[in-house]
Amino acid sequence: MRKLKITGAVILLLAGLAMIFNEQIKCGIVEWMTNSSLKQPVRDDDSKGNFDFKKVRAVDNKMVARAAFSKNQDAVGKLAVPGVKVRLPVFKGLDNYNLVRGAGTMKEDERMGAGNYALAGHHMKDGSLLFGPLENVEKGDRIYLADKHHVYVYKTTLKTVVDKHDTNYIDDVQGRKLVTLITCASGMTGESRRVVVQGELICKKPANRKNLKVFDK
Repeated sequence: MRKLKITGAVILLLAGLAMIFNEQIKCGIVEWMTNSSLKQPVRDDDSKGNFDFKKVRAVDNKMVARAAFSKNQDAVGKLAVPGVKVRLPVFKGLDNYNLVRGAGTMKEDERMGAGNYALAGHHMKDGSLLFGPLENVEKGDRIYLADKHHVYVYKTTLKTVVDKHDTNYIDDVQGRKLVTLITCASGMTGESRRVVVQGELICKKPANRKNLKVFDK
């Protein structure tokens, strides 16, 4: 009987520890996946992705676990916002497993350095991960994108909070070369507001070792 009580106490202790550290474990895996993907070379943006917004789900333990063991899709680019310590891989489309390790393109035919290059990302409870830090972006902050050939430098011109149904910010604007970053306004489940950060292209550089340092963690 005494052994059963001890065993039961140990099980309860382990279950309690798992609940306490559950969020830390999830966040640690997300950070590991992000860093691993960021270190990999990018590929040409020539594949088809999933752009069904209705299939995007909030980050939970099951999604993170499955993403960690799923085949890692190659990134099509890199994103950096050094002012708020954002450095992420960019994936084609809005696949849930990709969105727990980086940013996803929101329109099928968008290209870096042309039109309005729109990216979506998650805001987790740990605001230092994924797109969470975007709430601290300020006008004038630099936003960097990179593909296999170039680094594109944008200057932040807009940061606002909008309703989730207000999607006009991802539309192209004639005569302007933009980047638009969109995330939830908080890491709370059911958040209906979105943070929108937008920047305008100011220059394009070759993707050499010197210019790519901005993406290093």
